[in-house]
Amino acid sequence: MKIEFAPLNIPLARRAQTFAVVQWVFSFLLLGQCCNIVFIILLFGDYWFLSALYMLWLYFDWETPHTGGRRSQWVRNWTVWKYFKDYFPIHLIKTCDLDPSQNYLFGFHPHGVLVAGAFGNFCTEYTGFKKLFPGLTPYLHTLPFMLSFPFYREYIMCIGLVVASKKSVSHVLSNEKGGNVSVIVIGGAEESLDAHPGSLTLNILKRKGFIKMALKHGAPLVPVYSFGENELFKQIANPKGSWLRSLQEKLQKVMGFALPLFHGRGIFQYSFGMIPYRTPIHTVVGNPIAVKRNLSPSPEDVDELHQKYLQELKKLFDMNKEKYGIPEHKSLTFT
Repeated sequence: MKIEFAPLNIPLARRAQTFAVVQWVFSFLLLGQCCNIVFIILLFGDYWFLSALYMLWLYFDWETPHTGGRRSQWVRNWTVWKYFKDYFPIHLIKTCDLDPSQNYLFGFHPHGVLVAGAFGNFCTEYTGFKKLFPGLTPYLHTLPFMLSFPFYREYIMCIGLVVASKKSVSHVLSNEKGGNVSVIVIGGAEESLDAHPGSLTLNILKRKGFIKMALKHGAPLVPVYSFGENELFKQIANPKGSWLRSLQEKLQKVMGFALPLFHGRGIFQYSFGMIPYRTPIHTVVGNPIAVKRNLSPSPEDVDELHQKYLQELKKLFDMNKEKYGIPEHKSLTFT
């Protein structure tokens, strides 16, 4: 394989962008495990009392990721996130105004490999969420195990991540004054196995829990589609029915998260590595779907709203696809 090296005269700003993305990939994939190692070293070393004190802290603070987390505007405004946004770059597009006196449930699509669009738009302040949607505060829900690592949980709560659980979503959507946005990546980690460049497959037909939560809280549903999300990495071919896909699905059931075999570019060359490609991401926020509160929705109520959501999601995609490089004849596939 011929290796394409990066030129030496790259502007400093682009190098800063690459560094910002490198630290993000490291944080996403390895920082939690590193924090685990530090915790264990402290526990069995001379500074065991630090781990002991932290365990005491966890005892009293265990529910925080389920009750809105503990965001820090200082962390969300770190300059590194500006460079992270500019690397791709990431754009947030509004299609209509949202009333800040209400709480909303955003359904984010597609998952992609590492959900860069969701992170850039809802965990940092550099794509203009506050200006586009004044009075609204986004909470991005993630897998519970991501918030189980010692020390690491404190860091990712600072950027606005909370647990993807019924209790957590209910807490966000229960704000009496409104102004909260529960952002759920609907396809989940399972959808990451379909995150190939050009893929338009969404894992959503059996995903109805978010519909029930919207009904129980009367929260308007807002479809969100992030164009470019699946183009950030390449993945080893794993069509459904293949031995690799079967193994990945079995591992997912055991571990609770998927393991896509992906690659991107490197730091000093463009041929291979774990860094995403410089592909623009355009995250389009659709029109809200009015939802009448129903504390005990029937299966028929859920199915009706689910179908309406699918129609609005497809409409959002079709209205914007040509703007962002998707041919007119291409359409979404729901599985």
